[in-house]
Amino acid sequence: MAKRVPPVRPQHAKRIEALGQRLRTARVARGMTQANLAERVGVDRTTIGKLEAGDASTSLSTVLRVLSTLGLDQDIDRIAAEDVVGAQLAASSLRRPSPRRRKPRPAASEVEPYSPNEGRASVADAVAESEPDRYALRAGDRPPPISVPPGPASRPRGGK
Repeated sequence: MAKRVPPVRPQHAKRIEALGQRLRTARVARGMTQANLAERVGVDRTTIGKLEAGDASTSLSTVLRVLSTLGLDQDIDRIAAEDVVGAQLAASSLRRPSPRRRKPRPAASEVEPYSPNEGRASVADAVAESEPDRYALRAGDRPPPISVPPGPASRPRGGK
């Protein structure tokens, strides 16, 4: 039974065909025949012909092996390495702090007597707080550093 190939959109078919043409150009520039390349990749010569013709049924594994054999495998590592849209989407999905700010609780010795204006913010206070500063990490909000007690894991291994 023949292998079922899902349909390919026209714009993707053009890209696959263009990739095949570029692979053919790279193969010819290296002085290789389809038979030589197929032997090095470990596939049949007709598979290389289909890949160069833009057949979408060629497996990704075969394409990667062809690229590696042609010395183009460094290009594979650049695919989606700089995903600007993905970084923007990830940043937009992060939780933002609530607009209300918690005041740190004062120590018992620092408690001031009750004032009738307590809890009321003046207009000057609201203007003084800048919007970007609302998300800034202040020194008082940082957690204390983690200290690791010395234990048996810190001794050198080897029995002596």
